[in-house]
Amino acid sequence: MAGHSKWANIKRQKAVVDAKKGKTFTQLSRAIIVAARNGIPDPEGNFQLRTAIEKAKAASIPNDNIERAIAKGAGTYTDDDSILEEIRYEGYGIGGVAVLIEALTDNRNRTAADIRSAFTKNGGNLGETGCVSWMFEQKGVVIIEGNIEEEKLLEVCLETDAHSYEIINEEDYQGAEIFTTIDGLENLNQVLINNYFCVKEIELRWIPNNTIEINDQGQIKYLLRLIDTLESLDDVQNVTANFELVE
Repeated sequence: MAGHSKWANIKRQKAVVDAKKGKTFTQLSRAIIVAARNGIPDPEGNFQLRTAIEKAKAASIPNDNIERAIAKGAGTYTDDDSILEEIRYEGYGIGGVAVLIEALTDNRNRTAADIRSAFTKNGGNLGETGCVSWMFEQKGVVIIEGNIEEEKLLEVCLETDAHSYEIINEEDYQGAEIFTTIDGLENLNQVLINNYFCVKEIELRWIPNNTIEINDQGQIKYLLRLIDTLESLDDVQNVTANFELVE
């Protein structure tokens, strides 16, 4: 049952090199729009929307902005005629690393140009749809904090049919990440809360089926800069890659 996420390791190592930028108001608001569009515009009956709203509130986004984003997703907001489109971009970073980008944009030409520029300036190239997505699988992830009692966590995972978990026990952070199906995410979250685990974050994440080890400092520099540049774009919601940094 126990397992680990190479991408989670990468993100923690990356934070040491260059602290990960927080999501912008635009990115968090657009996550609410997507959630409201993909389900009912009521957080009580839409788990994805409820999670997006919680993240927005944690970032101190005003309630008016949140309500406006929900209305846009539901199609009931009449003061804005822009149409947001969900697009997935795929490409290769330096060293043949696969990169998957989820975007929400009102101008696909602008977004494609920005993403292509990020790849080009960092030794990679933007590819065709489907060129790397087959290397990834989307899963539900619950991140918990604190000193973890592994036996108790294992019981929860068996009860909820979770796929795997990774215990994180570092000098500056203790916790765990638990992986499950998309449909099983809400149940896993609730059972963890019922068992008094401290849930920090819930998300859908693309997990690579295999990873490429990178130990060349020059390539590491380009890859981390590529990820940073992509994540800084307001149109980009999520970025995933299949590399593992080797010390």
